[in-house]
Amino acid sequence: MSEQKFRKESDLLGELKVPADALYGVQTQRGINNYHISRKTMSMYPDFIKAIAYVKLAAVQTNHTLGVINDEIAGAISQACRELIDGQWHENFPIDMMQGGAGTSVNMNANEVIANRALEIMGHEKGDYQYCLPNDHCNCGQSTNDVYPTTIRLAIIHMNKSLIAALTGLISAFRYKGDEFKDCIKMGRTQLQDAVPMTSGQEFNAYANNLEEEILNLERNVKLLHEINMGGTAIGTGLNAVPGFAKLCAANLAKLTGEPFVSATDLVEATPDTGAYVSYSSALKRLAVKLSKICNDLRLMASGPRCGLNEINLPPKAPGSSIMPGKVNPVIPEVVNQVCFKVIGNDTTVSFAAEAGQLQLNVMEPVITESLFESLIWLKNAIETLTEECVLGITVNKERCLEMVKNSIGIVTALNPYIGYKTSTKVAKEALETNRSVYDIVLEKGLMTQEKLDEALDPKNMLVSHKFL
Repeated sequence: MSEQKFRKESDLLGELKVPADALYGVQTQRGINNYHISRKTMSMYPDFIKAIAYVKLAAVQTNHTLGVINDEIAGAISQACRELIDGQWHENFPIDMMQGGAGTSVNMNANEVIANRALEIMGHEKGDYQYCLPNDHCNCGQSTNDVYPTTIRLAIIHMNKSLIAALTGLISAFRYKGDEFKDCIKMGRTQLQDAVPMTSGQEFNAYANNLEEEILNLERNVKLLHEINMGGTAIGTGLNAVPGFAKLCAANLAKLTGEPFVSATDLVEATPDTGAYVSYSSALKRLAVKLSKICNDLRLMASGPRCGLNEINLPPKAPGSSIMPGKVNPVIPEVVNQVCFKVIGNDTTVSFAAEAGQLQLNVMEPVITESLFESLIWLKNAIETLTEECVLGITVNKERCLEMVKNSIGIVTALNPYIGYKTSTKVAKEALETNRSVYDIVLEKGLMTQEKLDEALDPKNMLVSHKFL
């Protein structure tokens, strides 16, 4: 086994050894040495690397157009960025996602990788920065404080598309089951008590419609991320960026990505502002809350099989106990519940981190980034798992559902228009105390004719609005 070779690079703090074959440089190596927190590296988030490559590509195009960077260097940097966008060299982003410095290590990691790859493209050795510098060329007219938030925004926009695709699949699965179960009459419940009849189809279609709203909410909130502060540099004043950089860079990024990016009207305001992250995180939380509620319902309806509701059957996925033979647990809804709890917690983290911004910069953006990325990825994976491993395989116990409707006291609600609420209450109380049916008591007391009673208590007549005498 050959001994690893190193090259020496230096920065403000002195010299460090960097692996000779690495495209990153000294500041990335400091990030590697400093941060061992989440153990999640940039290389684990390809959308993040591609996003920063797009941002750097838009910046070099802008600088080239404005005459700040010459043809050769601009061409080499552009090629290096496109290679990153194509998925190459991602192993050269080894720094921990959780870090201090407001994302400086992330920005410099990209600057160093792009600079060293550009050097190779131009026929030079890695680290021979006299021909292409990480700071002076790859970071020209930029700062971490505009590059990092713009990168976060683009990465979230891309990841949001994957989340919506997964959510669309779950909605379709619920609609499919809604149609399959449209003729299964069951008892609706409020406060875990018998209410009035409905169909399992109505229930599953309601889940689909409930989640459909979340697609619109995600799309509405992700639009807030299209306003960027590129060209603001350190605090939004635009120091070291040539006139015209901000708007042209936003236009270039929009053209490259197909996303409607615009330059913020007030770059000083936009640089420390994390409001868009708070709103988008809240949208993820809202989806998680709804998703968890649906999973709670599935677990309740599948409870039993002998001593619970036993209205539906979830696909059996694993033996449920190391001690109780025959037990099968609702493991898929359970794991989705737990993912939702994590997303709700991440939203709290985002809120605290956004509030912690001070003066002209919010240095807490790394934890905002990691929290949002985690929520996006976990939610997407959980939704796909729920769809494929649970919802599509659900079956309904039609006879069990109908039996509970017939035995329910809740159907007395349908008699309110005929015998009045007060009389219906007396019938319900007597049925409960004597363990007799509502049907028998109404006939016995002569409150309605059998013909009218049969019509009023026909479960199908209780599923929708209808006329009554």
